[in-house]
Amino acid sequence: MVSRNGRSSVSRRSVLSAGLVAGALAVPGIAAAAVVRSGRPVLTHGLQSGDVTATSGTVWARADRPARLLVEYGSDPEFRRARRILGPVVTPRTDLTGKTILPALPPARDVHYRITPIDLHDSTLTGQSQTGHFRTAPIARGDVSFLWAGDLAGQGWGIDTARGGFRIFSAMRKLNPDFYICNGDNIYADNPIKETVPLPDGSTWRNLVTVEKSKVAETLTEYRGNYKYNLMDQNLREFYSQVAQIQQWDDHETHNNWYPGQILDDPQYTEKRMDVLASRARRAFHEFTPINPVYDPQGRVYRVLHHGPLLDVFVLDMRTFRDANSTDALPYDNGGILGRYQAEWLKRELAASTATWKVISNDMPLGMVVPDGTDHFEAVSQGDPGHPLGREIQIADILSFLKRQDIRNVVWLTTDVHYTAAQYFDPEKAAFPDFHPFWQFVAGPLNAGAFPPDKLDGTFGVQQVFVKAPTVANTSPASEFQFFGQVSINGASKDLTVRLRDNSGAAVWSTTLHARHR
Repeated sequence: MVSRNGRSSVSRRSVLSAGLVAGALAVPGIAAAAVVRSGRPVLTHGLQSGDVTATSGTVWARADRPARLLVEYGSDPEFRRARRILGPVVTPRTDLTGKTILPALPPARDVHYRITPIDLHDSTLTGQSQTGHFRTAPIARGDVSFLWAGDLAGQGWGIDTARGGFRIFSAMRKLNPDFYICNGDNIYADNPIKETVPLPDGSTWRNLVTVEKSKVAETLTEYRGNYKYNLMDQNLREFYSQVAQIQQWDDHETHNNWYPGQILDDPQYTEKRMDVLASRARRAFHEFTPINPVYDPQGRVYRVLHHGPLLDVFVLDMRTFRDANSTDALPYDNGGILGRYQAEWLKRELAASTATWKVISNDMPLGMVVPDGTDHFEAVSQGDPGHPLGREIQIADILSFLKRQDIRNVVWLTTDVHYTAAQYFDPEKAAFPDFHPFWQFVAGPLNAGAFPPDKLDGTFGVQQVFVKAPTVANTSPASEFQFFGQVSINGASKDLTVRLRDNSGAAVWSTTLHARHR
């Protein structure tokens, strides 16, 4: 029976019917304790779901001790006739996190799931259950709605409970989206949190603080602690428990503006080797997000998610395979921003897509000049409005490929720059005109410092159709310059509508795009 707070306890009978036997459990890799720990296991950081398809979904939980996770799921929120599946044994090796793939789900349905932790040594000791929900992808044409954003707990702006915490997630949850794309910077491992931050109006921002968030992350424990910090927020936990995610990463999951092979010149760090830090950060990312575990052994982030006949989502990794940040004025001869293999993968997947709309989730923006220091560049553009140079050559190749293959209805979604904008890339106004016109929409930050707009680069003819940003750098989340985006596809007309929304959920700008056909 489900209690008023949406949680339940699982009886001994239900545990036995799931295939567990009362008494000691033999679990590979876990030594029997000399004394059975007293009490019951507890789920510590809420529930998450992600990488949902028409017939499957990944669910996530974390316990306070080694335990077996029992997962029940079905279409009934009361869990009548629910299916049961034995999930993983969570151990310290993954910081007690575990993921389960729920198979054979019906398309375009609401799925309710319940996770219960079970003691490894006495299966009659079951912890308090928690419940979650997600929606499977359709196989037939119908309405689609999803959200995207990024940039959480950055620039020292953490959880201020007196100001509602990460309140933007409450506004996002009320829209009841089919799924949510975190476009990157889900944590700020390189930004410590202090207890208080003075505000320009004389008031004080008061952060929750933890040991791991009190310094830059270098160890695996500290990277894990950044995810645990964000999950302290009630708004975030409630949103994650109800909405499936597509998780992506960018730089702050590791270190600002990082690239492979980099040796840090940063006095805050004792470990200077970026590849070592990135390896630890990648592991924590896969442990604490509900990315399908098929990608975990590879540490892979880039992938494509199919959401029925109207939508494919292409998730990029513009961090792992890039060449070094530089003046970007040299001929392209290295990895560009995607690496050669990922770039070819993207072209193959775009060509194979039969979906009406192809949404590319790019964690770094196109057409905006994002500096790294005084004379190096972090993103694609490098400020010269002439023909493509450096990383721009790789993007130009992809854009030309889309034109040659006549692949239409491609929309790019990004965050990273900490303001919201709508940008139209017009080949008639570009130094490099060999592409179909397209839109890029910018959202964020979710709870981080907001910044003024970046300089635009005319190589691909970008036009700033709309922008909303502060005039002062690192404007606090108390200022309302926090944003997320919503994409809605009409199942009947196939039209795609983008709404850019603020902290309260109010739309600050919108447009509707009509699907074009070959």
